[in-house]
Amino acid sequence: MTSKDLIRRLQQVRKNFQRFNSYKVTFKGQINQNHSAEEILCHLKNRVNVSTLTSWDLPPSVASWSQDLPKKSLQEEVGNLGRCAVVTSAGSLKFSKLGKEIDSHDAVLRFNRAPTGGFETDVGSKTTFRLINSQLFSVPSFKFQDNPLYKKGILIMWDPAPYNADVYQWYKKPEYSFLELYTKYRKQNPNQPFYIMKPKTSWQLWDIVQENSPEKIQPDPPSSGSLGILLMMNLCDEVNVYEFLPSTRQSDLCYYYERHYDRACTVGAYHPLMYEKNLVMKINQGDIETIHKYGKVTLPGFRKLKC
Repeated sequence: MTSKDLIRRLQQVRKNFQRFNSYKVTFKGQINQNHSAEEILCHLKNRVNVSTLTSWDLPPSVASWSQDLPKKSLQEEVGNLGRCAVVTSAGSLKFSKLGKEIDSHDAVLRFNRAPTGGFETDVGSKTTFRLINSQLFSVPSFKFQDNPLYKKGILIMWDPAPYNADVYQWYKKPEYSFLELYTKYRKQNPNQPFYIMKPKTSWQLWDIVQENSPEKIQPDPPSSGSLGILLMMNLCDEVNVYEFLPSTRQSDLCYYYERHYDRACTVGAYHPLMYEKNLVMKINQGDIETIHKYGKVTLPGFRKLKC
């Protein structure tokens, strides 16, 4: 898909985001490089630092905050995993009856507000990891601190940074003011692992998406979905992704757990989601029929790649 396939409203939204360039993107690479699946996989493995912040990653001057970060990265803590599932929040998961298959994996990643209670038949119940954005964590109306949904599993949060910002510049001015809340949450929930992705990760991924796209994409961070896929490819030997590339159940229903309809949830508006999906389609090791029937993509873990 390209921007020509978008409805007129979303074509205009895309142009607006390109014009704003809120993150001061200064991409100097070449677009439309048409790399092979093997080349893309090796670029993802070698050029994207899929890691989480530790207390050693920030300068001593901010130790009063960084001391609450984990001492080890997520990879160091959980080690190597086998078969893993990435479960999107897509509306097309509704009536999928994929719950048992999803729960058969060694580890399961879910996103943001996506619940399992009441939806087990379609999405399963196992939650090993939950990747959240900093808006969900920081904005009071989401009531993150009090919701038992977030007390289950290992939490990983990401917060957008300017394209060229280093970790200290990001710390001085995060997109959402979560720093004090993070410290408070860690003290109140000392036994729950809570990691923060390195801010450079999203832009390293963005560069690869842009290089492999036939036109300029939105100068905004990739979606939580793409970041979650990459995170699990770094941890697992095999990653099965559900409804990132939609099945024939696709509709404009955004989430399986609430009634909200918008085409942008499938093709993107703020995020360059359409181009992210093009990339995942190219590196998929499964077949088209499995995507159409189950919305399932199979990807190799980075450890298996010989680059």
